[in-house]
Amino acid sequence: MLDRDNFLRAENTRHQFHPMIHPLISNDHPPQIIMEGDGCYVTDIDGNRLVDGLGGLWNVNVGHNRPEVKQAIITQMDRISYYSSFAGTATAPSIELSAKICEMAAQEEITKVMFSANGSDAVETALKLARQYWHLMGQPTRTKFLSLKQGYHGVHFGGLSVNGAPYYRNAYEPLLPGCFQIDSPWTYRNPYSEDPETLADAVITQIERTILAQGPQTVAAFIAEPVQGAGGVIVPPESFWPKLRALLDKYEVLLISDEVVTGFGRSGSMFGARGWGVKPDMMCLAKGISSGYVPLGATALNKRVADAWYQGFSEQGIIMHGYTSTGHPVGCAAALACLDIVEKEDLPGNAAKMGARLLEGLKPLAESCSVIGEVRGKGLMVGLDFVSDKAARTPMDPGNGIVERIAAYAREEGAIVRPAGSVIILSPPLVIQEAEIDIIVNALTRACARFDAEQ
Repeated sequence: MLDRDNFLRAENTRHQFHPMIHPLISNDHPPQIIMEGDGCYVTDIDGNRLVDGLGGLWNVNVGHNRPEVKQAIITQMDRISYYSSFAGTATAPSIELSAKICEMAAQEEITKVMFSANGSDAVETALKLARQYWHLMGQPTRTKFLSLKQGYHGVHFGGLSVNGAPYYRNAYEPLLPGCFQIDSPWTYRNPYSEDPETLADAVITQIERTILAQGPQTVAAFIAEPVQGAGGVIVPPESFWPKLRALLDKYEVLLISDEVVTGFGRSGSMFGARGWGVKPDMMCLAKGISSGYVPLGATALNKRVADAWYQGFSEQGIIMHGYTSTGHPVGCAAALACLDIVEKEDLPGNAAKMGARLLEGLKPLAESCSVIGEVRGKGLMVGLDFVSDKAARTPMDPGNGIVERIAAYAREEGAIVRPAGSVIILSPPLVIQEAEIDIIVNALTRACARFDAEQ
């Protein structure tokens, strides 16, 4: 084992590119090697046992090492590990899982699901099906997409094109034409108002003006996260999503809810849009669907949209889209086991309860820590916003290493947290309990106090 550990340390960054970081930084600061996981804890190669404040990457909702999920995977692999969903074949778990998702999303009137391997796939599928829907509805000029600044929708070219943060896009441009970003309804940073309702109205007005400027007959869909995740855990005003739904209905624009992070409980309701009382036309699902045990994504369509494919046969209705992993039997089997846990253990309810405790415990840092301007969140999505000037709310320059440094201090105190630009993001497993919440709170509190003491 020692020989293997030494090999892993030596080879850590030698042969693979790591995502979302410059390779030279990876060389200078090799990734922490995680070896084991159990419940809300992970253990690294040096034997350090840490609370997983990331939940893997927003996704290990049911916790690590669940025997029910592992057994479901083994049982399915004993039957068949893979078969194609192309060429008129399917496997049992994909049929069962599609029915389960439609049952769980009956409130949203979801009747159709198309599977993929991850959230980026799910978004790509939604964008393509939105365009195809308008072809079937006799409005082929509806090809454009609107989205929010600070929004994150994956890394495929379609997702990048509707992403609201330029640092994801710049190295890969030019991207898909006909994509337009609108200011986020972000109460902490916006040019309009600190009053949530005034802000919501201002952004809705901007969206309407963009639709009118482009021509409603050219706009296919608006895509947004119910709570923006990677962009900094931005929680919109309460009225924003209901007003957005009403506006899009006025101009017959589809609403795609990117539920890759919020789906299956993370924001405190089963689906993020449901938490705002809104029924989307499509939902993009991944992460929590299988809790990261096996990669899986899904795009769900409501009845009104799905029915467009059943008006009669036409070449325009052939779905010339899909992935080798579409309906992957092992992924779908894992998801069925995970979703059973989500329902039986009421993980959305626990996310709401434990998220409130986490937020309450961390909010004092906005006053006590010299470099934290705001602590915000919804459910088990929490962000600590780092600033270089509290009065001006100037975002901390990630290049100075302060956010990374405080995250490293927190790890030394027993919790893995995620530095993302000028924000530290927390997204622990939805099975987390008070003891682990308190470890995260104490770790960040001590990390911030250590930083301030060093200044």
